[in-house]
Amino acid sequence: MALHPSHLEQRLAATPRVLRWVVSLGLGAVVALAHEPGLGAWPVLVGFTLACLILPLAPRAAALHGWLLGVGYFAVTLRWIIEPFLVDVARHGWMAPFALILLAGGLALFWGLAGWAVRGLSRGRATGILWFALSLGAVELLRGHIFTGFPWGLPAYALVGGVFDVWLAWVGPYGLTVLTLGLAGVTALALHRGWTLIWPSLVAVYFATVGLQAITPGAPAPTDTVVRVIQPNAAQHLKWDRDWMGVFYDRALSLTEAGEAADVVVWPETSVPTLLQYAGPLFEDMARAARGAPVLAGINRQQNGAFYNAAVVLDGAEVADIYDKVHLVPFGEYIPFAALLRPLGLGVLVDQVAGFSPGTGSGLMDIDGLGRARVLICYEGIFPEEIAVDGPRPDVVVIITNDAWFGPGAGPRQHLVQAQARAIEQGLPVIRSANTGISAVIDARGRIKAQLPLNEAGFVDAAVPATLPPTLYARMGDWPLTVALLATLGIGLARRRRFDVDGPAPRA
Repeated sequence: MALHPSHLEQRLAATPRVLRWVVSLGLGAVVALAHEPGLGAWPVLVGFTLACLILPLAPRAAALHGWLLGVGYFAVTLRWIIEPFLVDVARHGWMAPFALILLAGGLALFWGLAGWAVRGLSRGRATGILWFALSLGAVELLRGHIFTGFPWGLPAYALVGGVFDVWLAWVGPYGLTVLTLGLAGVTALALHRGWTLIWPSLVAVYFATVGLQAITPGAPAPTDTVVRVIQPNAAQHLKWDRDWMGVFYDRALSLTEAGEAADVVVWPETSVPTLLQYAGPLFEDMARAARGAPVLAGINRQQNGAFYNAAVVLDGAEVADIYDKVHLVPFGEYIPFAALLRPLGLGVLVDQVAGFSPGTGSGLMDIDGLGRARVLICYEGIFPEEIAVDGPRPDVVVIITNDAWFGPGAGPRQHLVQAQARAIEQGLPVIRSANTGISAVIDARGRIKAQLPLNEAGFVDAAVPATLPPTLYARMGDWPLTVALLATLGIGLARRRRFDVDGPAPRA
């Protein structure tokens, strides 16, 4: 059964404009539900299918539809962004709703661009449906890279933990996003033109997924190295309180020395409560607690007037290696375009927020027992390309983070899922130490082998999973997808100019 084109156009035209806006917002929220535990990919497929089906054809209306769809999606997916402003409610609480509105509205501009682009690629609903789905995938790739990128909440992450996550090893998160949205577009086209159109696509996706599962190596047996992951559970509003800093540090020490000694110990981001140059006595305590095992820990340091969010490897009480965080959080650790803001009288704001400088290292650290570890600090873990480094391939990825900023719910869960995606994409195990959780040891197929619950202090000992051979995505990155999308969009523009298959273009 299909929806007759003229009937669909009539129904859309008869729908009040405000109701259409509400529906667009609501469908975005439906798609976002895919990031909630246990719901899987169904909200993505259902929400995007309906969003493609009701796409307006006039360019301004299509752009507004895409933007509202994005607002609904990002407002629900990124609702945790209000949590940092609630740490000190009296001073910053009033900013919380504005932060969510501005972030959701700003990121939704990419989806609005996708809606607007359909006008230049198609003149009819049938092709417009497919171009809208493809354009959404393209702007998600753009969102992950432009202005340093912010790829949090990619639709592909809703598939992590299911049978389709194997695609991450082959095409990465942006490629899987394009495939997912493309399937939704084909489903919408089937509703529009007839269900017989969808069966070839479903059969192709099914057999391709089965084939990839068959040829993708399974996770090998774990190594003999036992890693201890520390989770001190320092609440953000108390973390830097002078009366509590020592409590959390002592807790981490106690967790380090509990039970049998591990081969490697990992502490979370900024878990050492002083600057590096003053940390000598603390490092001696940590070395005694670790009983000879190397310790990787997060600490702030100062050098030549600049502050760095750093990770150190301790060999005994001595610093064996240092990595300074390279990819800083915009408006959290630095102010973008600070040099342009100072002449505008915003120097005070820049000085208050721009507390950290970016490092320049590769993040590869040699750690006894682990081998070559690619260390990522918090925000860096959301970028698929961050793991690719010049030189030898890492043996393991270690992510240290302080997710206390993200509150008790969606933020930490979504951050963990992205760590699982990094494991699948690279064929590398991931060790993740989070201040308040969720700390985990993840194998090279993205499966969680051990974890600690959110907002609980503790430690977990686990055998370090073994590596897999480099995946296709690890070798190629996003270049094949980028070239394919540019070529497809170029062909679409050329055909749009040469042919007028679907009749006159609608007016705005």
